[in-house]
Amino acid sequence: QLVESGGGSVQTGGSLRLSCAGSGFPFSASCMGWFRQAPGKEREGVAAIYIGGDSTYYADSVKGRFTISQDNAKNTLYLQMNSPKPEDTAMYYCTADGPCLWYGVGYKYRGQGTQVTVS
Repeated sequence: QLVESGGGSVQTGGSLRLSCAGSGFPFSASCMGWFRQAPGKEREGVAAIYIGGDSTYYADSVKGRFTISQDNAKNTLYLQMNSPKPEDTAMYYCTADGPCLWYGVGYKYRGQGTQVTVS
């Protein structure tokens, strides 16, 4: 089970941190990530992290602004969103167990999502 939190409304140029608490699956399995989906648009991979190490992967659209990190002791995944833009507005989903270079899309496990609105 993956449970996201931390979404909400934020102003352009502000910051927001999303959290994802994982349970019931091997947290050390392959990669975890975040993808997003805005109304009427396709899913877009955002970022991924290799659970077994420190390697991180970012879509070009968020590189330099977002940071993905993990706390294995707490089985928690984070997405720090700095300098968000209106085009970052979407439902953000935490995902687990998939190839890092898929940036979270199509993974085996997925949370229910948390809404982020940037204005």
